[in-house]
Amino acid sequence: MASEQAKAWARVRSSLRESAGARLFDQWLKPIQLIEGDEADTVRLALPSAFMTNWVRSHYAERLQLEFRQLLPEVRSVVVETRIPGPQPLALMIEAVPEAAPVAAAPVSVPVPVPVAAQPAPSGEPVERPLLDPRLTFERFVVDQSNRVAFNAARILAEPGSPRFSPLFLHSGTGQGKTHLMHAIGHAFLAQHPDAVVLCMSAERFMYEFVAAMRARDTFAFKQRLRSADLLLIDDLQFIAGKDATQEEFFHTINELVGTGKRLVIAADRSPQGLDGVEPRIISRLGAGLVADIKPPELALRRAVLERRLADLPGAEMPDEVIDLIAQRIHTSVRELEGALNRVVAYAQLTGERIDLEFAVQTLGEALRGAERRVTIDEIQKLVSTHFELKPLDLVSARRARAVARPRQIAMYLAKRMTTRSLPEIGRKFGGRDHSTVIHAVKRIEELRDTDREVDAAVRVLMRELGA
Repeated sequence: MASEQAKAWARVRSSLRESAGARLFDQWLKPIQLIEGDEADTVRLALPSAFMTNWVRSHYAERLQLEFRQLLPEVRSVVVETRIPGPQPLALMIEAVPEAAPVAAAPVSVPVPVPVAAQPAPSGEPVERPLLDPRLTFERFVVDQSNRVAFNAARILAEPGSPRFSPLFLHSGTGQGKTHLMHAIGHAFLAQHPDAVVLCMSAERFMYEFVAAMRARDTFAFKQRLRSADLLLIDDLQFIAGKDATQEEFFHTINELVGTGKRLVIAADRSPQGLDGVEPRIISRLGAGLVADIKPPELALRRAVLERRLADLPGAEMPDEVIDLIAQRIHTSVRELEGALNRVVAYAQLTGERIDLEFAVQTLGEALRGAERRVTIDEIQKLVSTHFELKPLDLVSARRARAVARPRQIAMYLAKRMTTRSLPEIGRKFGGRDHSTVIHAVKRIEELRDTDREVDAAVRVLMRELGA
């Protein structure tokens, strides 16, 4: 029965990921683990802290019960409980997130839990060990121009000896690899310094533990724990915006660590200057280190990531045309890219079907449609003007010179092909022209693409830059 529950849990997780959104899912639902049991009418789920357990019970208890009952009618109850990570009989550890690091990386495969208990230091005192994801290492990080600076900075910070800079501030959109690099730094640093104290947590966890310490009137222990770290990794810094008391403590923590030559790595979804609601003195301190951004992955990198992750899935095979489909259509983040890959492979394994283009389209349906980029006419006009070295106003002007008229026709053609705007709407965006002018432009460019190599090449380049 456990295998049936495992199959149902995989589908429930997929449903939750799509409906909850990436940020909420990663923070609260991703850490949930399915616990093996012999009770056919009861599903047991576990979380690594009481705080997270209470939140999931309050917000998702009914939803979880409904989802499981639709898949397994014999299920009468879904129990959500707290289980601290450790050597416990967990049947299915899907993307388990330890309490010390509640923000996890993108899913790739079913990881093996790595319980790391406090270990004795040479002095005899226990050393806190972070539960770092064993998959997230420098060797498994796919590098290209979009993330090379951040990758090299992370490697340098993990090197032995006095740090060349600190803090390291990584910023990018969701799912671009910040968390991967943070865990990789932790792994590499511990490999060089096995007895070092490394702490990894989200800014929200920092805030929660600080508030709990204040309520317990034991802030000294909290301060000592963080300031004794040789390497402190803080993810999602944007969550402390507007939290004055937390920011005060955070400022003193980073001052202490940087002042004593310790290593500090901070990640956020925007640059330090873009952190609204964060005190200027914190922003100034963060900017004094090295700031590195990670840009959205280009097509070549997306494909390389998929090939690397596919090699990690035992027995999984996928035609090149399916890899190309996912790489071309899922382009917002590496996390969504890997999620799409996992979904296709998992559904194929659960259904016994062969992976081909039709199966991938059916399986990813909504994900592919949701990932389609919305191209605007303004964007087309700006790109065409740049390509042909014109001013955007030229495309909407009354000028009829060939050097302007042909790019204008190409822009109209692209607007018709790549947007959902009607012909009259397109005409109005090009200086109030009639819809018949748009029809003529579209037909003319279609004809020229068959006979004029320069026009066809220009259209191909522009379409590629627009994401087609």
